[in-house]
Order: sequence, then structure tokens, then C-alpha cells
Amino acid sequence: MTVFANDVEAADALADSYKKLTREIGKVVVGQDQVVHQVLTGIFCQGHSQLVGVPGLAKTLLVQTIATALHLEFKRIQFTPDLMPSDIVGAETLDKERNFQFVKGPIFANIVLADEINRTPPKTQAALLESMQEYAVTIAGHRYTLPRPFFVLATQNPIEQEGTYPLPEAQLDRFMFNILLDYPNYQQELEIVKKTTTDSLAQVNTILTGDEIMAYQHLVRRVPVADNVVEYAVKLSQQTRPGPNGSSIANDYLEWGAGPRASQFLVLGAKCHALLNGKYSPDIEDVQAVARPVLRHRIVRNFKAEAEGITVDQLIDKLMI
Repeated sequence: MTVFANDVEAADALADSYKKLTREIGKVVVGQDQVVHQVLTGIFCQGHSQLVGVPGLAKTLLVQTIATALHLEFKRIQFTPDLMPSDIVGAETLDKERNFQFVKGPIFANIVLADEINRTPPKTQAALLESMQEYAVTIAGHRYTLPRPFFVLATQNPIEQEGTYPLPEAQLDRFMFNILLDYPNYQQELEIVKKTTTDSLAQVNTILTGDEIMAYQHLVRRVPVADNVVEYAVKLSQQTRPGPNGSSIANDYLEWGAGPRASQFLVLGAKCHALLNGKYSPDIEDVQAVARPVLRHRIVRNFKAEAEGITVDQLIDKLMI
């Protein structure tokens, strides 16, 4: 692991590593530059992310490729209606000597892909709660620590599709980012088809190790932030909350708004966004750059907003003006 003389040198190394990472990921994942940026931002902020989009947009391939480039242990859990909590965290079983032995579940990995997380009932979804927040699981009174670094990247189909269960608010709030994937444009789809209909497979090289990732996570938290930037992030979160002190937009169009965790993630995300773009301290534009993925799953529209066809992202954009 490289030892840096100071934080400025480390910040420059992170910006350089980020460019290399995007190049390696781009060998396999065509387009989706903004999505890749947001996923990597979440990882360097030690935050979990949701990837929301219709099937077939390479969500699973994206996560696999990132795990390869970061040299992290990767496991995938396919969430189905019959999945049980023990299928995620593990369970105690009897061995040949009739002693209880704990068999670890797939949650014991560095990057866990919770595929189609909203296709399983809330009881099983809740099995992720402790691991996401505490980085540990408790089985039969015994606490087991998860490997670090640890990230949950959950893919989710649009909630309008049949056979989906909305995630409880407590679990949604534990995801730092809610990242939307859209269809590729014509040129991107053309390149995707050319790449995926041949025998040749792109080789993704390792850019960072787990220890380096954790060092950069600590670096992100050491980034200095001006008071006016923190104040802007907190005010933006508070403007999403309906009530006597809420903004007119919140009172007109929102059922409820984002909690204090949103303010924390806005500042953390802004710090990382600044570093990845070669800056040593974030400004208000960096907060605005991460506002959509941080806030979109934390605010709920009321009937008026739905009736008028106003999207959550449009409301966030109005609040940032």
C-alpha cells in the first residue's frame, strides 16, 4: 500500500486512480458514465447504493466489473419471494459430532449485490438492515463481523412492475444513493451489441486494493468544508420537509421529506465529488451534483404532485434554485 506524504498528495492519487478505474470499467460497461461515477462516489464515501432500472441495463455486469477493478470479494444474492433471512446471513447447523457450527451466508463479502431486492418480502429485506448499518450480523446470540470494506449494491426494478415489494423507509434511508439507469442511446447500444456478440472478452485490470479503498474513505472524511457549503446542504434537506418552517414546494407537493442522514450524505458526497474532480475542498456545486441520488429516495410526493405529473427529480431541482 502506498504511503502518502500528505493529504494533498493522497487526493491527487485518488483523482488519478478514479480516471484509471473509469477506463477499466469502460472496457466492459458502455455508457452509463454518470452511474459509474455515482457508484464509485458511494464506495469512497463508505455508503451503500441502489441501482434502479428495468431489466437488461447491465446492472449486475456493472457491479461485477467494479468488484474486479477494485480487487474485492464479490457475491450475488438473487432476491426471490421465497428467500429466507438465513439464506442471506447464514445459519447454525449440526456437524458430524452434533455440535452447532455457524455457516456463513453470502453477506460475508466485500461487495454484495442484492439483485432485485424488491422482489422479496419485507422480513427478508430487513435481514440486510443490521449488516448495512453495523457491519456485523447476530446469529443465535453471537455477533459476527463482516469483512471490510463492505458495500451493499442493490438492484431494483421499477416499483410499477408486478411482483415487487416496496422497501421500508428505514431500509431506504440506509442507502446513500438511489441511482437511476436509463436506456442507452443509439450509438451506445450499437457498441454494446458489437461487443457482446463476439467471442472476445475484455480484460479488466485491478486498480485499487481493499486497504487503499479504506485509506481513501478516511481521506474523504478529512476533506475540509467551508461553513457555507455545510449550511447549504442542511438547508436543502430542511426545505424538503413539509410544515410551518418548510418551503412552499414541500408544503405543496411533498408528503414528507428527508431526515438528517440526507444532510450528512450531501456533505460526504460533495467531498468525494470534489476529490474525484481534482479539487481539494467542495463547493455548493458539488452538493448540487449529488443532491438527486441522495434525496430522491428520501422524499415522498403527495397526491397533488402525482396528479400533476411532477417527478421527484423535478422537485429536487426546484429546491436547489
